Amino acid sequence: MTADAAIPDFPFDRPTALEPPPQFAELREKCPVAHVRLPSGDTATVVTRYDDARAVLADPRFSRNLAREGAARLSTTEDGGLFSRRREGSASIGEGQDHMRWRRLLSGWFTARKMEVWRPRVQAMTDGLLDAMLAKGSPGNLSAGLGLPLPVRVICALIGAPSEDQDKFAHWSRVMLTLTRYTQDEVDQAYREFTAYVSDLVDRNRADPGDDLLSELTQITDAEDGRLSQAELIATVRGLLLAGHETTSNMIAIMVAMLLADRERYEAVIDDPELIQGTVEEVLRLDSTLSAIGGVPRFLTEDIELSGTKCPAGSTMIPIVPAANRDPDKFADPDRFDPRRGNSAQHLTFGAGKHYCLGQPLARVELQVVLGTLIRRLPGLRLRDPADRLKLRTGGMSGGLQDVWVTW
Repeated sequence: MTADAAIPDFPFDRPTALEPPPQFAELREKCPVAHVRLPSGDTATVVTRYDDARAVLADPRFSRNLAREGAARLSTTEDGGLFSRRREGSASIGEGQDHMRWRRLLSGWFTARKMEVWRPRVQAMTDGLLDAMLAKGSPGNLSAGLGLPLPVRVICALIGAPSEDQDKFAHWSRVMLTLTRYTQDEVDQAYREFTAYVSDLVDRNRADPGDDLLSELTQITDAEDGRLSQAELIATVRGLLLAGHETTSNMIAIMVAMLLADRERYEAVIDDPELIQGTVEEVLRLDSTLSAIGGVPRFLTEDIELSGTKCPAGSTMIPIVPAANRDPDKFADPDRFDPRRGNSAQHLTFGAGKHYCLGQPLARVELQVVLGTLIRRLPGLRLRDPADRLKLRTGGMSGGLQDVWVTW
């Protein structure tokens, strides 16, 4: 652990948008369990090795409930940010048996087999958006033209929400995921507006149900069998809309930027489309920009030891997933981009254990469809500007890149 006087500020700065902070590798090698100071001023403990990060993500002694006494606050807002905020309904579906009950209700919608059925719909949406982008001519803003609208259209179709409200989702998610950018009043307003929107959506769906996830969840709620309360239903839909577009939208732009920054990676997939799946997994493994804080924080409920360091109960732990995904003890030659790597999919980008990302099959389908479409239709795709001029989105937990402009 670092001495208190030398606790560094976190998140760390980075050389360029696509490069991980050098502190990730330094800590992983020399100080794999270290204190950092968060934007709130509170102190947390970060872990940077694969096995330690996986333990923090999967071991039930590391609780996801940070809305408790002694937990570190991430954000500069009074509530401490998304993970520390006390929220009706969502608290009960975040832990233990309640969480498993909630996952069982949703898991049938997010199987790999079911998401494959959605692949043609994702393909049609991708083609339509790309047609519109190409019609405007080169250069084009891939983030605005494809990255943001595609996941919104997909998750809205899955849930049964109108995709034309994408600007609202984008605004609410940016505010709710703030670290330093928004005030408490702005955050509270975003929660009120988002909750009111979802409540209205549930009411309209109840009056006119369809063949979508929300209709099924509403029927479960109305059955009054204790499986899903109205508050949990609203929290679930809000969470799906938030997570279902924010992370995948960012990842589409990141994937394109990573492949075009070293264009041999893009050309390799053009030459051999069988590499699409492996390329997507390597992008997921090597990206360091998707989350500004590296991973979802946990609250340690018992004393534990990681990499020979004692971690006391009451510590707030953050698994630095991008550092863990480059651990040489897990991935040979970890900084090398290798779409044929045998264990790429063992990265921790989607988490681990009982909190493994429920929507990861859908995210993978979307990324694979986008990459396959781009290499087929735009083999001459390039970044408009040098890669070192790409800019990070700052001030929020979700990270990602600002606009990614491309030519073709």
